[in-house]
Amino acid sequence: MTTARVETRGSQQAQRGPAWLGETLGYLRRNPSMIVGGLLLLALVLFTGLGRLIVDTNAANPLSAPPAQPPGPGVPLGSDPQGRDILSVMILGTWLTVRTGLVAGALGVAIGSAIGLYAGYVGGRWDKAITWIVDVLLTVPAILLLVMIAAVVQTELTSLGMALIIAALAWRRPARQVRSQMLVIRNAGYIEMARLSGLGPLRIIFGEIVPNLLPFLISSFVTAVSAAILAGVGLEAMGLGPQNEPTLGMTIFWIMELSAFLRGMWWWIVPPLAILVVLFVGLYLVNAGLDELANPRLRRRA
Repeated sequence: MTTARVETRGSQQAQRGPAWLGETLGYLRRNPSMIVGGLLLLALVLFTGLGRLIVDTNAANPLSAPPAQPPGPGVPLGSDPQGRDILSVMILGTWLTVRTGLVAGALGVAIGSAIGLYAGYVGGRWDKAITWIVDVLLTVPAILLLVMIAAVVQTELTSLGMALIIAALAWRRPARQVRSQMLVIRNAGYIEMARLSGLGPLRIIFGEIVPNLLPFLISSFVTAVSAAILAGVGLEAMGLGPQNEPTLGMTIFWIMELSAFLRGMWWWIVPPLAILVVLFVGLYLVNAGLDELANPRLRRRA
């Protein structure tokens, strides 16, 4: 009997492996946008990852190259009027900008999800109070608060400091969205069974609810990262970012500040804009591909 059970379990596990692989391949076939978006993001990862191993990123500092040079020997993408090698600036700036979005998006989704899960599960007065606070904060334009906070703490601001500033407001929408999802599933049959079996609130939330919300949380994270990068680039383009770090937003600020358009320095203008376009298109396509996982209606149609 024992041998038969082991063989049965082994055959079941062997069947699950190919089935899981088939489902994944079928999902990717139905979502070519996921593949294209993933390839675009992978290209940026390779660009900044391998670039930091091959190219000397210290050349992103001022006076590291002849100023205002078009692409040529020694400066493949040219240099800016401050003597920065643009290739080094793009490699380092892409990493700093993406890191800002990842940190701010992760903090925003984590804090917002915790608040939304608690409010939706507990309900009652706490739910009403938290919902009222979130609704009030959502009416305040985020860019206005971000500009005020960044202007106050601008002295020696770093890209990680910028991420914390953005994360201070990035939790509001995830909190509202997770609470809405929580209201839908908190009275589901399997949740009632978990309560009747004696599981506590924390075990129900993290053992039963969060795994079912995981596709939605991943999609929310990608959206939060996109919004955080956009907010960071916007603040930096206004001169409110880290003055001593060559992020993509600060590069755009110096492009406008030093009149690169009027001076015809196309080699300085094109690279940061091209990287931002690839980054946002990649994030959008990945998020569009994740919709099927996060949206049960789309899964049923597929």
